[in-house]
Amino acid sequence: MLHAADDLLAENGFAALTIEAIARRAGVAKQTIYRWWPSKVEILLDTLIEDSDKMVRVPMEHPTADLVRDYLRDFARFLTGDPAGRVYLALLAEAQHRPGVAEKLQERYLEPRRAQERDMLARGVQAGEFSPRLDADAAMDALTGPIVYCALIASVITDDLIDALVDGILRPA
Repeated sequence: MLHAADDLLAENGFAALTIEAIARRAGVAKQTIYRWWPSKVEILLDTLIEDSDKMVRVPMEHPTADLVRDYLRDFARFLTGDPAGRVYLALLAEAQHRPGVAEKLQERYLEPRRAQERDMLARGVQAGEFSPRLDADAAMDALTGPIVYCALIASVITDDLIDALVDGILRPA
């Protein structure tokens, strides 16, 4: 059912996505979906969480600028090449108009992921890889913001962009 939801979203967009269409694509009754998910937002969040946990793992080993760079490249590929990446972008867009979507996205996806990213950078600071003055939240916003922006406007996310972000933010002169 999760893959049916993200495939349909990628094909038709958020507004056209319905529980009925998800049920039809998954070959189940609508009641089956409603038993597990009260809304299309909830099923999309589960899709996003499951797929991003597989495809964009926050490094747990000794963090270096190169590991962060690889993480950001995985994130960029996820946003531009995976249906669940489109789910993320669609939920971000929908969150602009629906506070409930923003709250659920923040609570279920953004906050847990940011905690992992914050820990990754803190371990890098402790290991002497990054400046002790590094603000992890500001750094992650600065690292991921341009990538999300490029994905939203369907611009190419180049390795040069990611290199410039990592070198400029984590390895300042």
